[in-house]
Order: sequence, then C-alpha cells, then structure tokens
Amino acid sequence: MTETPATPAPARAGGTYVGLMSGTSLDGISAAVARFTPTGSDAFGVELLGFHVHEYAPEQRERLLAAMREGSAREYCRLAVDFGEWLADAAVAVLADSGVARADVRAIGTHGQTLWHEPGHSTWQLDAPAVIAERTGLPVVSDFRVRDVAAGGQGAPLVPIADALLFGGGRWRALQNIGGIGNVTVVPPDGTLASVRAFDTGPGVGVLDAVVRSLDPTLRYDRDGLIAARGRVLQPVIESLLADPYFAAEPPKSTGRELFDAAYVERFIAHCRAQEDVGDADIVATATAFTAATIADAYRRFIPEPIEEVLVSGGGAKNPVLLAMLEDAVEPLSVVTFDERYFDGEAKEAVAFALLAHLHLEGIPGNVITATGARGRRVLGMLTPA
Repeated sequence: MTETPATPAPARAGGTYVGLMSGTSLDGISAAVARFTPTGSDAFGVELLGFHVHEYAPEQRERLLAAMREGSAREYCRLAVDFGEWLADAAVAVLADSGVARADVRAIGTHGQTLWHEPGHSTWQLDAPAVIAERTGLPVVSDFRVRDVAAGGQGAPLVPIADALLFGGGRWRALQNIGGIGNVTVVPPDGTLASVRAFDTGPGVGVLDAVVRSLDPTLRYDRDGLIAARGRVLQPVIESLLADPYFAAEPPKSTGRELFDAAYVERFIAHCRAQEDVGDADIVATATAFTAATIADAYRRFIPEPIEEVLVSGGGAKNPVLLAMLEDAVEPLSVVTFDERYFDGEAKEAVAFALLAHLHLEGIPGNVITATGARGRRVLGMLTPA
C-alpha cells in the first residue's frame, strides 16, 4: 500500500559539510565543501566554499572497473578499505583548499562507488565510512540508497532533493545532469516536492567515453568534442538504439553500467561499422549525438510540464559539441550550463550528498518519492560517528 508522503520537519539549523561523489564515469572523486543556510519553508541557500576533483590513477580506475565485473571476498575487502583512503584523501584535500577548519564541519556525506544497482531488488555502493571517519576525525553519513530500495524505490536518482531545495528558479526547469549516466529533475517554480519528478534519461557520457577509449586506448574521453566535430552522425544507428526497452519504460526508473556496459559499447561500435564508409570520428560523433537524442527523447515522452529552461551539469556540460547537439535536439527550450546560474556544475552532485548528510542529521527525509517510486519518504543514510 502506498503511504501518504510525510511532511518533513523544518530544518533546525544549517551548517558546513563535505560531500564526496564518485560516479559511473570513474573520472575521480568530486569533493565539495558547502555551507547551507535555511531560507524559510524547506528551502536552503548554498555557498560552495571549496571544490576539488581527486582524479583516479589508471590502476585505481582499473581496480574499480574490475570490481564491477568480478572479484573475490578478499579483493572486495581490500578495495573497500583502499577506496576509503582515497575518499579520505579527497576530503582532506578539499578542506585544505577551502581553508575551512575541520572543527567547523558537521559531517561528511559520501555516496561511495556503485558496483551494482538492480532496481526493485538491491543496490551496492562500495564505501568505508569508518576509514574516512578515522582519517578525518569527522562524522560520516553514507549508504544513502539502500533505505529507499528497501522501501520499494529505485534508490535513484537521489539528487532531486537538492535540485528542489537548492535550485528552484521561479520557473519550470529541467536540471539535466550528464555524467556517466544522464538524469533529469523537473522542478516547479516554487520547488514543491510533490511536483518534483526525476529519472535517469540514459547513458550520459558513459557510452561515449567508453567508445573513445575503445577506439583509442590512449584517450580517456573526447576532450572538447574535437573528435566528434570531425565526424558525421549515423542517424539510422541512433534510431535503432532508441528502440531499447529502457527508453520506452515509464518513470520512475534508473539505470547504470549494468545495462550500458562493455558489451553494449561493443555492439554500438559494431552497429556503426556496419554502415557504409565509417571512420572513427563518425562513431564518436554518433555516440555524442546518441546521448543528446536519449535526453530529447525522454523529454518528449515523459515531461508534460511546461519547462522553459534546461540547466546542464556534469562532465558532459564541458563538451561544446554535445551541448550544441542537445540544443538542437530539445529546441525551442533554452539550454544553459549550470555554471552560468550557480557554480561549477561538476560540484553539484557532491553538494547534493553534502545536503543529504545534513538532512540525515536533522532527521529529515531525503528521498523524493515521485523520483524513486518508494512507498514513502525516508531518512536516508547511516551515521558513523567521529
């Protein structure tokens, strides 16, 4: 039976937090220091005090990728502790950069690294909050997704609570993150949670980056879209791929590397090669256009709200060719980078998990049931004391 959404208790305080995020793109750990100030009702003002991307070394990235495919209990155990050290390093570095004293920080919110996400059953984020707490001397809130899944939700996306409480803009907005996976939050003019909707639109830059690495192992991604700019888009490939059942499935829905995996990338490249006179730049251009097409397709299918503006964040927002393709695909909507309205868009998800840590400490539910489909609102995360 679906429960009546609980009314969140009013926030008793603001505070300064560290947020840590490692996404499906596996670029590194995004670490942010954010100060939240209640602004009335349930909303907050946010000040980004520091932001740092702790890039993975190649061997670190390979260990995480390998853990998503297979591993022994010993390997997972050792990786968890090592990963906790990497997260602690990122937290220490961003605090040093920001000049914020640890004594002024209420807690660290850490997303961990998703190793497996199976909506409707389970979700697993690798994390070691005890290691982070010992290294930093700060309380750590972690494991945010499992409670929502236990309550019948998708466990994702969780960023919509921040989109609604921090970034409501007086108009209908679509806040589109393009990380390894793409996700959108539809926020009403007044930020009312009951009207907020969110879901994963598709592969983000996860497929694009993997295509680039497969074609040229010396590259991590298509910097500034320079390769895609030289290619032509293979439209029949895109139309064929959009027939995948995921894109037609009604929200709430979430996805990840479990669907858009290495085998998917191999099939994508093979499909492109089957077309006539295809070069590597054409494959990269098609992968770029595919990301834009999945977002536009999701908007047409599932967003009846009168949105006026699309705010784009995540690594994909740094790719001018992808942004231009997205503008064409969602015309006449206005497409603006998150940076232009607020702060560095790559910090947005780390800030969201800092906010989720605050909500946990205040006993305020952190999920948006219109986004995850959970039976009711829940306080998310588990606390590891300092």
